Amino acid sequence: MAKEFFIPKLGQTVEEVTITSILVEDGTRVEQGQPILEVETDKAIFPVEANASGYIHLGPYKEGDVVPVVTTVAVIGKPDDQFTLLGQPASQAAQAEPANAAIPAVEPTRGGPGAAGEEERGKIFVSPRAKKLAEEKNVDLQRVTPTGGEGARIREQDVRDYLSHAPKASPLAQKVAGETGLHLDILSGTGPGGRIMRSDVQRALQEAGKPAPAAVPQAAEGDVLERVPLSGIRGIIAERMSMSVHTTARVTLVAEADATEFVAMRQRLKEHTEKEWGFAVGYNDLLAKITASALRKFPYMNARITQDAIETLRPVNMGMAVDTERGLLVPVIRDADRKSLRQFGQEFRDLVERARNRKSLPDDLTGGTFTITSLGAFGIDAFTPVINLPEAAILGVGRIAPKVVPFDGQPAVRTMVTLSLVFDHRLVDGAPAARFLSYVRELIEEPYLLVSALQD
Repeated sequence: MAKEFFIPKLGQTVEEVTITSILVEDGTRVEQGQPILEVETDKAIFPVEANASGYIHLGPYKEGDVVPVVTTVAVIGKPDDQFTLLGQPASQAAQAEPANAAIPAVEPTRGGPGAAGEEERGKIFVSPRAKKLAEEKNVDLQRVTPTGGEGARIREQDVRDYLSHAPKASPLAQKVAGETGLHLDILSGTGPGGRIMRSDVQRALQEAGKPAPAAVPQAAEGDVLERVPLSGIRGIIAERMSMSVHTTARVTLVAEADATEFVAMRQRLKEHTEKEWGFAVGYNDLLAKITASALRKFPYMNARITQDAIETLRPVNMGMAVDTERGLLVPVIRDADRKSLRQFGQEFRDLVERARNRKSLPDDLTGGTFTITSLGAFGIDAFTPVINLPEAAILGVGRIAPKVVPFDGQPAVRTMVTLSLVFDHRLVDGAPAARFLSYVRELIEEPYLLVSALQD
């Protein structure tokens, strides 16, 4: 009997992959352990090896297709076998559809305004706060039961109660449904545990027979210098950055720190430890340890927002943004506050090496609770980074450079650095965020205080 060949799970948060290379011809013999495909996630490119020996019969997929994990993409068996979804329930057949098919548009339902700032839906009245939340979360108010029963007004809490029992869906499915006005509670999910996937939303839209979105005007011939498909890691970056900008209430705080002592300490550490440790202590290592200490002191910055709550997190998992040929990647050093400077530096370098060589492990770039990103190496003084969802904040670090500033009442040349803290105002207010940033600045200006901070 032929054996299904499927995309394996590649970490806890990976839901879809892009097929970048098909390494074998349809109908040829393969051996167990032989690489069959290469797939790309937002982390790295992974080979997928044959799980049996025999003749492979490929499914209806091509390079560039985006498919959910655990999708059967081929069967391995006898020469005369054919590709079928062996033993797969009909409800899961949609997973065999490439996830990058055209997405038709559905016009969202709109209602007219009611009297006195309320909107009437049949015999149901909706408070302005409930209406606003429903529009933000793409909730069909006809499906919300008011606590007062038939004819009562829907309150904000009624919508929140409805959301707490709403079906689970992947971020991609939520995004597509929100853009097209499709309500997720009418769908059956084919993902793990019944989770609604993007392919489920696409199938429902296609079955509705709605027209496709208006096409983007084509550039004149010769105007386009290069065309890079918005897929793979570039597509994921575009989607996540757009989601962050549109879903967070971003506020930026900017502070300039005197890094003269910080630079001197780094130089002394480098001289005394480089030979023994095998690497030179970097500014990023020290900044990460300072920030990890600040997160432990101000745990409300080490948080994330869920559908109905703000969660303060126990582990301090530091994401460090890294520029690679494939784009921006964020390796995560877990329990950064508990690691020594040497341990942190070695692990950070190992993660960066894997990321730049496309050999990141599935969990190397997941699970972060706070991110640091620096453009100082490019001569940038200050910038406003985008929050890495679902984290509460991100710290941007500019270049470290000499500057004439007041010092002890006199003009002096000091080494300065600009810090930009971008935080989500839904989770944190301005004053608490300012206290966090002030503490980071204090540790940069007086880095010997870090020794005391690490012992608290």
